[in-house]
Amino acid sequence: MKDLFGQAIYDYYFKNSPENIITSTSISEEDEMDVSYLFRRYDNMPLIEQKALDLSQGKILDVGCGAGSHTLALQNKQLDITAIDISKKAIETCNARGIKQAKVCNILDLEETTKYDTILLLMNGTGIFGTLDEIPKYLTKLKKLLHTEGQILIDSSDIIYMFDEDDDGGKWIPGTNYYGELTFRLSYKNQSEDEFPWLYLDYTTLQNIAHDHQLQCELVIEGEHFDYLARLTF
Repeated sequence: MKDLFGQAIYDYYFKNSPENIITSTSISEEDEMDVSYLFRRYDNMPLIEQKALDLSQGKILDVGCGAGSHTLALQNKQLDITAIDISKKAIETCNARGIKQAKVCNILDLEETTKYDTILLLMNGTGIFGTLDEIPKYLTKLKKLLHTEGQILIDSSDIIYMFDEDDDGGKWIPGTNYYGELTFRLSYKNQSEDEFPWLYLDYTTLQNIAHDHQLQCELVIEGEHFDYLARLTF
């Protein structure tokens, strides 16, 4: 990976002529993201993210931390939180912002010597699973990192609304794959990353998969844009 997402975060923080990130998916046209959004404070976060931070307790792991805004909000509350991301530039920025525990790491490669009371996967946290078939290895890993009485707080969206209705009033979904399995594209400063899979999960599907892996799944709160926050526990 060229780490364009991390480069955009880095450029914004260090005032290195930042530009908007251009994103698109296999079912949507190009859209621009203002990188400043990734640096928002608690008061400017969506209600779902605020709720997740309010529920966070104990020893916390922030998976896919990006610019580190969720981590920073919890660190400012004197909570013990570790931030991880696969982006080297993002973690460099987190360190520069004063985050005490931040490291470049894929969640699947994280050592299991430490157990966490709260594991956060936010901003469509199910995205890192990629496809339905990949979910089991991620949930298996997350369970190994979770304290017996711990919680996984994860958000996603039901994107069925993005598909057209057929003549019978149902939704017309091309292909045979689950409709939340998308291909994601990202470009920044006239460079493009290779396409990668990105997963949106409706709540019922998440609940069923969680139960298959001996996890309880609770719907914590629903947002205004078909999004939701769920809590997974043993």
